[in-house]
Amino acid sequence: MERLNSERFKEVIQSDKLVVVDFYADWCMPCRYISPILEKLAKEYNGNVEFYKLNVDENQDVAFEFGIASIPTVLFFRNGKVVGGFIGAMPENAVRAEIEKALAV
Repeated sequence: MERLNSERFKEVIQSDKLVVVDFYADWCMPCRYISPILEKLAKEYNGNVEFYKLNVDENQDVAFEFGIASIPTVLFFRNGKVVGGFIGAMPENAVRAEIEKALAV
């Protein structure tokens, strides 16, 4: 999963594909739990859904803009708009269900 900075973030969320962005920090233990799940799902969706990571400590402007108060927060974007997401670590089947719900939007 590509790590984003503020500039690249603004580009990738404009995609007409579903874009999954993991807002995380290196020191966050629940973030370490969700990361391998997202990596696995990125392989499963094989480019049909785009997956990225954004470090909130290094990109505080984006975290502030989207009201990220807890991490991990995973937001789903399409055409620059938030179309879903979740806060906190979740099991793989729950993460997959949230992605499928966003794909249906």
